[in-house]
Amino acid sequence: MKKILSALLACTLIGAMVFAFAGCSNSLDEAEKGESKTNSAANSAAKSTDKSTADEAKPSKGELHMATNAFFPPYEYYEEDKIVGIDAEIAKAICDKLGYDLVIDDMEFDSIITAVQSGKADFGMAGMTVTDERKEAIDFTDTYANAIQVIIVKEGSDKVKSADDLAKATVGVQLGTTGDIYVSDIKGCNVDQYSKGNDAVLALTQGKVDAVVIDNEPAKAFVAANEGLTILEEPFENEDYAICVAKNSDLTGQINGALKELKADGTIQSIIDKYIK
Repeated sequence: MKKILSALLACTLIGAMVFAFAGCSNSLDEAEKGESKTNSAANSAAKSTDKSTADEAKPSKGELHMATNAFFPPYEYYEEDKIVGIDAEIAKAICDKLGYDLVIDDMEFDSIITAVQSGKADFGMAGMTVTDERKEAIDFTDTYANAIQVIIVKEGSDKVKSADDLAKATVGVQLGTTGDIYVSDIKGCNVDQYSKGNDAVLALTQGKVDAVVIDNEPAKAFVAANEGLTILEEPFENEDYAICVAKNSDLTGQINGALKELKADGTIQSIIDKYIK
């Protein structure tokens, strides 16, 4: 009888131990599963955050180089060592739309078209007027601004009182500009070409030329900065400004698309209004 009781007691103890171990094993399995789910959720959240961050910080497609002549206020000019102005801001807005970083390269005006043709620059903006002659060398985008050519003279000038008087005068122009082109076609006019518009205006203040032909907005800035000069009321020529791009470049269509959006949402006009009151 004692042997039977001892055997039953041993079996009971063994069964209890097996049940206990099984319970521990199940608890450990559940804990591991829970931890695995937690880690999986954390990893998923991290991946989601990484994706969200990547979407917010889209990488740049690279750089687009803009060729300009930064002595043409308010379209492009220096503030300390930075080039600012209407063209600089519109170019930045276009590059932002297209996903590029803008780099502005300052050079002589008559080097801009060559730089674009050769690929040294991706596009040119410098208050550049659309002309048939320029279209032979490069393509133009849609226009983004209108301008007029005007005549600057000394106050009280007797020699140049209207555009008709340019035929018997010495006229200062910026080399390669439409002012240069127009004046060079006037029979009898003596044309003095300068690399920068302000150099032509300086020559006028010094009496080296009788008049300067240049775009209206830069003309206003030059007259405001130089006492004794005035702008003739009669416009010399009406023009449209556009961006020059290499012949048959895909960039032309891309820029036109960006320009269309920037005109529609008022960005272009707000930039122009910022500089031209």
